[in-house]
Amino acid sequence: MNRLLRLRRESIGFAIGSALFGLGACPGYLTLVGEDWTNATFFVGSVFFTLAAFIQLRLSGRWRGGAWKSKEDWDDWWSAAIQFIGTLFFNLSTFSALAESIGATAGRVWLPDAYGSVMFLVSGVLAVSATRHAGHLWDPDVRSWWSTWLNLAGAVAFGVSAAAAYVIPLTGEPISIEWRNLGTFIGALCFLVAALLVKPPRQSRNSSQRG
Repeated sequence: MNRLLRLRRESIGFAIGSALFGLGACPGYLTLVGEDWTNATFFVGSVFFTLAAFIQLRLSGRWRGGAWKSKEDWDDWWSAAIQFIGTLFFNLSTFSALAESIGATAGRVWLPDAYGSVMFLVSGVLAVSATRHAGHLWDPDVRSWWSTWLNLAGAVAFGVSAAAAYVIPLTGEPISIEWRNLGTFIGALCFLVAALLVKPPRQSRNSSQRG
């Protein structure tokens, strides 16, 4: 499998995962489909995140010949590795919420995962650092520049969502349901646009045969 095809699958995976998280956080979606399907939406979205993050990890840093020769390579690989670990936390938290809600008369809807959100935030900062080392910290004419900063913005939004989802012990309720959903939706939207911006074009059959 060539690198271009892997990059395309990575972008599509992140786009699908982002779209599902955005859908799950949409106002009225929970009322329309119920807790089970809402949790299932988040869980399937997290699986696509993990698959895409694994592809990104395979394509980054140490997997390239001659890697580890620059700070950019180090930051690039660590960004991908930490993001992949973050997606695993989302896998666990979304699956846990889904498992609890199935068959229960009063289950719970998935709450944004604090550990995964922190991992995403650290990953986003490292990705920006890798861009800085490459000399493109400010280059709005390049799509990858927009994608990097949108991913960081999405990570910040997920962090806000996780903070708003903190359950107050005295009341048993999240700090803010509105900000929990809004943060998840905005973060997912940022990730979706970022993934689509860097999605490589489909190769024609003739060009793939020549390669």
